[in-house]
Amino acid sequence: MAVTTELGKQTQLTEVAGILLQTATVGNWSQIQNFEAKPDDLLICTYPKSGTTWIQEIVDLIEQNGDVEKCQRALIQHRHPFIEWARPPQPSARNAKDCMVSYYHFQRMNQMLPDPGTWDDYFETFISGKVGWGSWFDHVKGWWEMKDRYQILFLFYEDIKKDPKHEIQKVIQFMGKNLDETVLDKIVQETSFEKMKENPMTNRSTIPKSILDQSISPFMRKGTVGDWKNHFTVAQNERFDEIYRKKMEGTSINFCMEL
Repeated sequence: MAVTTELGKQTQLTEVAGILLQTATVGNWSQIQNFEAKPDDLLICTYPKSGTTWIQEIVDLIEQNGDVEKCQRALIQHRHPFIEWARPPQPSARNAKDCMVSYYHFQRMNQMLPDPGTWDDYFETFISGKVGWGSWFDHVKGWWEMKDRYQILFLFYEDIKKDPKHEIQKVIQFMGKNLDETVLDKIVQETSFEKMKENPMTNRSTIPKSILDQSISPFMRKGTVGDWKNHFTVAQNERFDEIYRKKMEGTSINFCMEL
């Protein structure tokens, strides 16, 4: 896939093992594949626009406030379950409809990704899995089916939104840390959407416009559950639900579609 942007710059996605990836990632693929993880590394693996920045910030603050002698490396990736990986990660998933909407706006403003076209165009692209890091269905279902076979903490974007304190406690326990209630409350506050939207370290405001053009759409856009209702037509919603039933048949995973 190759798309020429309005600036005349060609942006490409290249296929690896049947999955579309950014060309820069493909160029470093041998290094990625040969990376050796340490036994105590924490791999955060999310489908794009499913809480990657959120989880990263939570983990970073837990590390900063935890036992200095027991620091872990937190590695961020959108690794697909069907591409070889070094160590079982901590996946995070978001309901597909909100994920599609968020990815659409992210692809609009990200100058390193192909122009998504209209919403109707992108709807077709997304459901066919022809986006960076491949099919949402394969990615989420793949990790869900692996969660009981490895040391994996599977988180849901919607659960973190609904009860952040409870979900952050899960991460703390998974990381083997002990933090007091005051520190926990501080992490909850510092990782709220409102706080992160104001934080240059998480809102990506320091990244050049030539890479992330936030005049098109902010990196930290809404962070809500149910925004898909403002984008999906009735026909698209009915069609998507039918595709979802077929693609996710046989899995026990359940998503919250609104709060």
